[in-house]
Amino acid sequence: MNTHVSPAPVKQSVVVEAPIEHAFKVFTEQFGSFKPSEHNLLSVPIAETVFEPRVGGHVYDRGVDGSECRWARVLTYEPPNRVLLSWDISPRWQIETDPEKTSEWEVRFTAETPHRTRVELEHRELDRHGDGWQRVRDGVGGDQGWPLYLQRYADLFGRAA
Repeated sequence: MNTHVSPAPVKQSVVVEAPIEHAFKVFTEQFGSFKPSEHNLLSVPIAETVFEPRVGGHVYDRGVDGSECRWARVLTYEPPNRVLLSWDISPRWQIETDPEKTSEWEVRFTAETPHRTRVELEHRELDRHGDGWQRVRDGVGGDQGWPLYLQRYADLFGRAA
C-alpha cells in the first residue's frame, strides 16, 4: 500500500504591538508596503501590489505600464481573525493557472492582549505544485520569503517581538 504524506508546512510568526483589528487591517490593506518590490513576475517594475479584501478577490501586482500579475486568490476572508489564500506561483516562478497545482497560505491573527497581536503564517500543501515543489518550499521558507515579509510587516508597527 502506498501512503502519501504531505511535506511539513512552512510556518512563521511575529508579534506586533497593535490591537487585532488594526493588525489585520494593516496586513490586508497595506500588503504592498511590506511585500518586497523585487519579488516581481512582471517584465516591468511594480507600481503597486493590491490585496482585494473579499473571498474571490486576488492579490496582484500592477506594473508601471498597467500590466497585472495575479499571483494569489482569496479563498477565505474572516476579519480580524484569518485569511486563506492560494499560492498561484509554480516551482519555475511563473503563474500557475491550474488551481489543482497550487498551494495555500493561511494567516491567523490572535489577540495576546488588547494591544498586542500574534500573526501566524502557514504555507501548506506545497507538494501540490508537482515536480520541483521543494523549490517553492525553500523559496517561501528562506530568508527572502515569509520571514522577510513578516519582519517588514512587523517593522510597520515599530517594536516587534
